[in-house]
Amino acid sequence: MDVISTLGRTLGFSFAAGVNLYATVAILGLAARYGWVELPSQFQAFNSDIVIWAAVGMYLLEFFADKIPYVDTLWDMVHTAIRPLGGAFVAVTTLGDASPATEGLVALMGGAVAASSHLTKTSTRAMANTSPEPFTNWFLSLGEDLFVVGLGYLALRYPEAALIVAAVLLALIAVFAVVILRTVRRWFSRRLGS
Repeated sequence: MDVISTLGRTLGFSFAAGVNLYATVAILGLAARYGWVELPSQFQAFNSDIVIWAAVGMYLLEFFADKIPYVDTLWDMVHTAIRPLGGAFVAVTTLGDASPATEGLVALMGGAVAASSHLTKTSTRAMANTSPEPFTNWFLSLGEDLFVVGLGYLALRYPEAALIVAAVLLALIAVFAVVILRTVRRWFSRRLGS
């Protein structure tokens, strides 16, 4: 097992699952079913009619829910628990055979990565909902769908590139989180000081 490829697939698919879990699972299922690339045997977990059809059906439901302001926020709120759990499951599946301790660590990592991308998506979409026009929502939603497909493609074909993309995006999320927290802290200290 190539560690870098496995890590690239794990981080890539976990990050994508935080943005759109159902598209990610559908991509994994279809790739395993149709042999788009040669995948390790553990990816056969997604090669099931029930898994593929459920993922495609839920993706279509999310595709439309994501285009409606405030419905998308409600959808994201419901998925605040679902996407990180899905990211953890995807991460453990990409790992294959491993010790229970390794599986636990990888599940935590996958869940944390999915939670990071999910919370970033959710907060961005909540800000977009303050705009009176619907087009920002539509463009963000379509961009997210294209991003998930693109990152899924990278994770399947070029896992090393997916690792770089996921690592850079996680670093940017961390930097922006620090900037936002400092800004909020300064704002509160000024408000309390006056």
